[in-house]
Amino acid sequence: MAVVKANAYGHGLGPVAKALVGHAEMFGVATVGEAEELRSHVPDAPIFILGPALPDERLPVVTGCFIPAISTVEEARAYAALTGAKPLPVHLLIDTGMGRVGILQDDAVATAREILSLRGLTVTGLASHLPVADEDDAFTREQLAQFHQVVGQLRSLGISQPVVHVENSAGIISYPTQAGDMVRAGLMIYGSSPVPEFQPKLRAVMTWKTRVTLVREMPAGHGISYGRTFITPRPMRIATLGVGYADGYQRHLSNRSADVLIGGQRCPVLGRVTMDQILADVSALPQVTAGDEAVLIGSQGGEEISAAELAQKSGTIPWEIFTGVGRRVERAYHG
Repeated sequence: MAVVKANAYGHGLGPVAKALVGHAEMFGVATVGEAEELRSHVPDAPIFILGPALPDERLPVVTGCFIPAISTVEEARAYAALTGAKPLPVHLLIDTGMGRVGILQDDAVATAREILSLRGLTVTGLASHLPVADEDDAFTREQLAQFHQVVGQLRSLGISQPVVHVENSAGIISYPTQAGDMVRAGLMIYGSSPVPEFQPKLRAVMTWKTRVTLVREMPAGHGISYGRTFITPRPMRIATLGVGYADGYQRHLSNRSADVLIGGQRCPVLGRVTMDQILADVSALPQVTAGDEAVLIGSQGGEEISAAELAQKSGTIPWEIFTGVGRRVERAYHG
């Protein structure tokens, strides 16, 4: 399953989904709205909705032939009441430790028995989610063992050939032998690894660029950006770049030793990130002019800045860096 929720992790839902046709057996989204948008791009692909639908969204799930995730008997009854002659395929979610959605594993057999008694539904999948696959090996191994034990119990109720899926990107990388029938690849299909030592095996999909809009020679002792949190210690050449936190370049990167790439060299970001602009020290470059390319994420020359690097410096995670890239950032697709 290719997870393309949140606008394909900020990369652009339509182009990403079309590129993955033939490489994924199913697509995963978070909401009914995302499922409807995705259907317009990949009309024939199975679409699984990872999260619960609101009551007034259940009919669109049925009419759209989407696959819902079921966490309660109440949800199952509501869907069953909306189906016609053709049963609705559903996946049962089992909460084995995430604590967000799903049937508690101790209640899984009793709840599944009730759901199986309903007409209009067919259970075609069993799923769970890993909360610490990149952090806690002991817990994850125990969680996977318990999940597969529950799956065995549910098979005995008559769910004979379900698609079993539990592993996210971190699980795929670290626990490949316990994956089940299908894996839910998210972060890793965009070329970013939740397990740092695996990163050399992946290639980033996104390069995020902006341009130099202005270059000025600044004297020593001059404040840079809001709050004057950086004062030039000496005469410096400062470039203004056309990107800011409105575009997703996080304000938390202010004064956190972030760099941009200009002319194949790392140039420090100075002062606070503003809504539409950032400022970079280009004193070490032989020449910089307005219009020059600046790389925020990606490679230039022999240097590279990854989403993971920006995440570490801003105190967040790569998922937030990707999904935070704003709507006014133009997407251009190659290949």
